[in-house]
This record gives sequence, C-alpha cells and structure tokens, in this order.
Amino acid sequence: MSWNCITHCSRWRVSCIAGRLFQRTYTQGQEVNRERQYFYYIDHQGMLFLDDARIKNFTSCFKEKRFLKFFLRAVKMNTSGDLANSWPYVSACGEEMNYIRCDDLPVVFQSIITSSRTGDEVLSWGDSKGLLTVPFDPSAVAVCEKSGRVYHPAPYRQGGVGLIKSSLAIQLSANFLFEDDNSLQPSGMSWNHQTYQLSHNVLELLNDRPALGRYAELENE
Repeated sequence: MSWNCITHCSRWRVSCIAGRLFQRTYTQGQEVNRERQYFYYIDHQGMLFLDDARIKNFTSCFKEKRFLKFFLRAVKMNTSGDLANSWPYVSACGEEMNYIRCDDLPVVFQSIITSSRTGDEVLSWGDSKGLLTVPFDPSAVAVCEKSGRVYHPAPYRQGGVGLIKSSLAIQLSANFLFEDDNSLQPSGMSWNHQTYQLSHNVLELLNDRPALGRYAELENE
C-alpha cells in the first residue's frame, strides 16, 4: 500500500496517509441549512489546499495573494457544533463557510523579513514575502520538547500561537542556547548580537488547540 493512496466512492472518500485513516463524508460546495460549505487543509509548511485534493504539493496549493490574505485573516476557531470535532477552524465568506483542518496550526510562519513600514523584523505568514505579518519577538520563540516543533505568538483571532516552518526553525535553532547538553529545550537565544531568555509561555496555548488539529492527519473516532 502506498503512503498516499486515495479511494473515491461517491460521497464517501477514504484517504490512507502515512498509515492513518481519514474518512470523508462531505461534498465540496454542499448546502446544509442554507450554508454552502467547502473544506480545506493547511499543511505544516503553511500551504492551503482543498481538502480533497488528491496530491498536496506546491503545484496544487492556493497561490493567489488576494484570496490567501482574505481567507487566512478570517480564520478562527470553529465553535459551530458537530463539525468542530473534525474541522477545528473556519473562515467565513458571506453565506459560504470554509471548514479547515491542519497538520498542526492554521498560522505557519514562513520567513523573517524587515517591515517596509517600520523597519522592524516581522514574521511573515500566508506566504514568505509579507502577505500577513506579526512582530518578531526572539524572547517569545518556544520549542515543544515532545515534538521538537518551534512556535511563536500569532494573532489572537487565529488562536494566539503559530507554528514556525521547519526550514525557518532550523535557521533559528543555530542561535539557540542550552543550559546543558542533555536539554531538549533551549533556555535562551542569541539574535542580532543580543541574548534573550526564552520563557516558552506560548506553549500553554497549545493545550487549548483542538486535538485533531495537532501534528497528524485527522482521524474520526
């Protein structure tokens, strides 16, 4: 069996990805209680796909900047009932509702750039060129000991915490400072000739994130 095999059967789709079974019982554009519904997926690189896209890579992700900015700025926690168990986030568009699941979190920081407006360093998400940004605070960088993933505060609407893309996290890790060689979590970070103590406080917000939006392909219980 391949690591990414997808079988279609009318409205019932079964996807076996990395050994995990994800059951799909929706149709893109279905109308429920006068609400037209669409279903999306955000991967750990921050790329956005239609959830039922057979192949998920750079060629099949959404790239149109105006759409991405509108869609991602509207993302929030899904508190609408049963669908929240499988689709932890939503992005509304008029009478349409876009339901979202993630490999980890909907905000994925892809690069550190200099703001043309303030001259300060900012983290870019949505794309790597400043489509959406938050101020970069080196002292707020946090490393999860369990997963090894790196996080940073994100906009409140999107949950307050975002994942740092793996390639950027590797670059940042070269500046991590450890109290001892056995520690998996850095105690500090050197950045722009300054040393910052890391509190890892933002990790507390991960406990509030939906379990099905964390690290792995969705599994219906």
